[in-house]
Amino acid sequence: MAVPTRRMSRGNTRHRRSTWRAEAPDLVHVRDPDGRTVRVPRRLARAVERGLLRRE
Repeated sequence: MAVPTRRMSRGNTRHRRSTWRAEAPDLVHVRDPDGRTVRVPRRLARAVERGLLRRE
C-alpha cells in the first residue's frame, strides 16, 4: 500500500475532497408490464420492462 512521504496540508486535503461529487443518475421513461410509464435509472430499464423489478 502506498504511503505518502509528506503530510498533505488541511487546505489541500479539503480541496481534493470537495471536488468529488456523486452524480444523480439520469432517469429514462420506461413502460412496465402493467402499462404504466415510470422513470428509472438507465441501468435498471431492462429489468423494469421485463417485470423483474417493481416500481411502486
